[in-house]
Amino acid sequence: MGLITGLCTFLYHLPQIYKWLLKPYYITSLLMTVAFLVVRKAPGLCEHLATQREDGNSCDFDWREVEILMFLSAIVMMKNRRAITLEQHMGNVFLFSKVANVMLFFRLDIRLGILYLALCVAFVMTCKPPLYMGPEYIKYFSDKTMDEELQRDSRVTWIVEFYANWSSDCQSFAPIFADLSLKYNCPGLRFGKVDVGRYGEVSERYRVSTSPLTKQLPSLVLFQEGREVMRRPMVDNKGRAVSWTFSEENIIREFNLNELFQKSKKLNKSHGLNEEEQNSPQPEEGSNELPSETNNPEQPTESKKDQ
Repeated sequence: MGLITGLCTFLYHLPQIYKWLLKPYYITSLLMTVAFLVVRKAPGLCEHLATQREDGNSCDFDWREVEILMFLSAIVMMKNRRAITLEQHMGNVFLFSKVANVMLFFRLDIRLGILYLALCVAFVMTCKPPLYMGPEYIKYFSDKTMDEELQRDSRVTWIVEFYANWSSDCQSFAPIFADLSLKYNCPGLRFGKVDVGRYGEVSERYRVSTSPLTKQLPSLVLFQEGREVMRRPMVDNKGRAVSWTFSEENIIREFNLNELFQKSKKLNKSHGLNEEEQNSPQPEEGSNELPSETNNPEQPTESKKDQ
């Protein structure tokens, strides 16, 4: 049953996986993930490698290598229990596979270990995960525009993501937040993002840590009437973030998005009707002429990314 479920999941995500294969980051990550397997099994090369097997077969894994690979599988399974998107699952596989490969190559030959470690360092420094470029309805703030926009209209509720481009968790969360913005955005409920890795003053003002070891990225903050109402993950008295899973279901439930969306739509309709009544011509006293009907023009749409 588990094998069938895994196969169905793979087939479902096959179009997305195919797109990944066209990107250098994923191609290189995949090659580095299977590097030790290729070296150990490659004909003409594996015969010259050292081995601790009793039968002396250097083209197969010895007991210590099997132990390391099994430990790797257990770690990946544990980490992937908290993963939400397919990108997070694959990111965990790539990360811990590279760590295991470093250990395996150093154990096999210190020269191969140094070479593989150098390749890993070069990969981290030169090759970054592709950023999400799909559809979204999000306003991007700077340090100068954020407070001004939040205070512009007290009737507008904002859900703002504090993120950093170097954070893998933020990159994995990007398509989820974009999908929520497409489903729930309306003039009374809007979505915004601010790069606290770029704007340090914003991170200090809103108490969002940008440390490489921080658990506060990404952070979602709900603003009503220009004031912070709630945030996830929550931060305790010692400044430590309380663990929280950034799934679409959790966000909809915790932030009451369905209720906020319905209230925002009602507010906008009533506001539009009031404006229409004020702008419509009134009949003169004693006249039998009825006021002409006016059509409420549609709200102008916001650009996808307004820096």
